[in-house]
Amino acid sequence: MNSNFLDFFFVLLYHYAMTNIMNQKQSKSLFSAFLQLKTNEEVGKFCRDLMTESEIQEFASRWQVAQELDSGLPQRQVSKKTGTSIATVTRVNQWLKRGMGGYKLVLSRLSKIDHHRPRSVGLHPEI
Repeated sequence: MNSNFLDFFFVLLYHYAMTNIMNQKQSKSLFSAFLQLKTNEEVGKFCRDLMTESEIQEFASRWQVAQELDSGLPQRQVSKKTGTSIATVTRVNQWLKRGMGGYKLVLSRLSKIDHHRPRSVGLHPEI
């Protein structure tokens, strides 16, 4: 079977599955809960209550991988720099390129914040 067709099929299947997950009542409730948080500290407290430390670390690792990939670093270098398996780096890269657009949305917004802030301020301000 044609590789491009399979790629398209799996992307379509992924989007269908994600749309179903995102439209479930429990998922919508969770997303709404995040929208109630106003500071990094509040998000941190909520995430710590919601997840284990290792789950938070896994999400943080994936976020770092997404940032490194977005900056143009090749996948193998990202794996080496972050200590993340090449399989996870590849998966994050696929989501970054063909996912729901969440990574790109946040990366874009953070980039706009970074461009409007004096360099003496930390990287991630309380928003």
